[in-house]
Amino acid sequence: MVRAVARALPAIMLVAGCMSPAQEASMQTDVGARMSVASDAFEEGQAIPTKYTCDGSEVSPPLRWSGAPDDVGAYALLVTDPDARNFVHWAVADISKVASELNEGASGTENVGVEGKNSTGDKRWAGPCPPSGTHRYVFTVYALSSPLGLDPGFDAGTLQDKISSQTLARGELTGTYARAR
Repeated sequence: MVRAVARALPAIMLVAGCMSPAQEASMQTDVGARMSVASDAFEEGQAIPTKYTCDGSEVSPPLRWSGAPDDVGAYALLVTDPDARNFVHWAVADISKVASELNEGASGTENVGVEGKNSTGDKRWAGPCPPSGTHRYVFTVYALSSPLGLDPGFDAGTLQDKISSQTLARGELTGTYARAR
């Protein structure tokens, strides 16, 4: 009951006009509690190794997360490039509620969950491949109250719509990549 009230309070304040513009922006971007997301392949803000990109073998990098609430029903993952209009590199729903990591190369395996379409239209990890400069890649893991039940090949917009009301916690890891010229 307390959790339900705590979740509803920002929306009530928004409707009542009691929130500042900064609080409104925070509500839209900080849904749920915070989790930690990390990778054995790269540190926060550091370069993603070539192995995981279009210039390498383009396998999905290893990820691990912690700090989710006890009542998680499933996890979801969305990897985007904000420097390329939020190009989707990987979208995964219904990752097992007992999972706390995805192994290197998990994309395309039965152990990953349900993979949606990336921005190239494929149902898999699309490694970083920026046309120029250094781009950022944001790996966001969502702890959800229940599985989403999406079919393979769902689009990222559908994932975002579904998770908006079910997110208990989330965490991000950002890596960078610039192609050698």
